[in-house]
Amino acid sequence: MTLVIAAFVLWALAWWCNVWLANGPARDMAATRLAVPLIFGLTLLAIWELVVRGLGVSMVILPAPSVIAEKISTSLPILWTDFVQTFIKGALSGYLIGIAAAFVVAVIADRSSFLRRGLLPVGSFVAAMPIVGTAPILVMWYGFDWQSKAAVVVVMVFFPMLVNITAGLQETTNMQRDQMKTWAASYWQGFWKMRLPAAMPFIFNGLKISSTLALIGAIVAEFFGSPISGMGFRISTSVGQLALDMVWAEIFVAALSGSVFYGVIALIERGVTFWHPSQRK
Repeated sequence: MTLVIAAFVLWALAWWCNVWLANGPARDMAATRLAVPLIFGLTLLAIWELVVRGLGVSMVILPAPSVIAEKISTSLPILWTDFVQTFIKGALSGYLIGIAAAFVVAVIADRSSFLRRGLLPVGSFVAAMPIVGTAPILVMWYGFDWQSKAAVVVVMVFFPMLVNITAGLQETTNMQRDQMKTWAASYWQGFWKMRLPAAMPFIFNGLKISSTLALIGAIVAEFFGSPISGMGFRISTSVGQLALDMVWAEIFVAALSGSVFYGVIALIERGVTFWHPSQRK
C-alpha cells in the first residue's frame, strides 16, 4: 500500500512540474518542449511500476516495466529477428510498393476525370474492408512468408495514398494552371514545377497515415500464418504460453519502430514543405 501512495505523490509532483514548465517563462524553448512529454512518460512508467508492485499484480495480467526491460535485454537477438521479418521485409517493402503504385495510378487518374471519379469511390470501399477479412485471403494467395504480409500492407497503404495524392494534385486553381499554359508549359512541366510541389502537404499526410497502417497490417497478417519469426507470430505464441513479458517486449519494439518511422517522415516533411503554413511557428 505504501508503494501505491508513493505513486499518487509522484503523480502530483510530476503534474506540478509539467504545469510549471508548460506555463513558465521557458515554455517556448526547445528543451522545455522536449522535457514535458519526457517527464510525463517517465512518470507513467514509474507509477506503473509502483502500482503493480504495491498491489502485487500477477505478471500474467500485467508485468512491471522493470520485468519487461529485463526481457528486452535478454531477448535482443529474437527481437531483432522479429523486427527484420515484420518491419523491414513485410511493412517497409509493402509500404514502398503501395506508395509507388498509388502515385502512378493517381497521375493516370489525374489525366482522366472519368477514371478519377470511378476510382475514388472504389478506393473508399476497399479502404473500409476489415483487415481481418482480407489478410487470410492474401496469406493463402502469397504463402506464409513475408511476401503475403507485404501484400496486406500494399492493400492498406494504396488507397489512402491514392486519395491523398489525387486530392493534392487538384489543389492548384484553374487560374494557376491557365498561367502555366500561357507560358507554353507542357503537362509534365506544370506537373513537376507547380502541381506536385502544391500537393506535397497532402502526400506527406498520406505518408504519415500509411506509416502506422503498414506496421499494423504486417503484424495482424502474421496472426493468420507466418514462419517461426515476426512480431505478430511472437505475440500470438507468447500469449498462448502466458509469457506476457515477451508480448510487452514485442509491443515496445513495434511502438518504438513505428514512432521512429513516423518521426523520420515528419522531419522530411518539414524540410520539403517548409513554405506551408502548417510548418510555420
